Amino acid sequence: MELSDEQFAAIIAEAMDELPEKYAKTLDNVAIVYEDEPTPEQRVEMKLRRHETLFGLYQGIPQTGRGMGYNLVLPDKITIFKHPIMRASRDMAELKAHVKHTLWHEIAHHFGLDHDRIHELEDNHKN
Repeated sequence: MELSDEQFAAIIAEAMDELPEKYAKTLDNVAIVYEDEPTPEQRVEMKLRRHETLFGLYQGIPQTGRGMGYNLVLPDKITIFKHPIMRASRDMAELKAHVKHTLWHEIAHHFGLDHDRIHELEDNHKN
């Protein structure tokens, strides 16, 4: 599957548009970007093994960790990784689903949820 950067950016924008309004409106000081692959530094930071990769990464101060002194701070950053998602997708529908799920997952980190709580919510949503 071939996908231009512009097409991938449009898929991310579409996924953002599908977020429930209560979450989209409360995203605070966060930039959403995409890259082709995780950097070597990001791989080390996330303790990835050779065969592992990332679909997305949240870097910043979660809303739950922001205190009274939180001001003049660079935006948090959510990075969506294009090539790992493309490699894991059989078709456009699956790619869009991966992007949407990854975006939701990383936004959940922005709101202060850890992996255990995110997986719990995902499991409850499936049932």
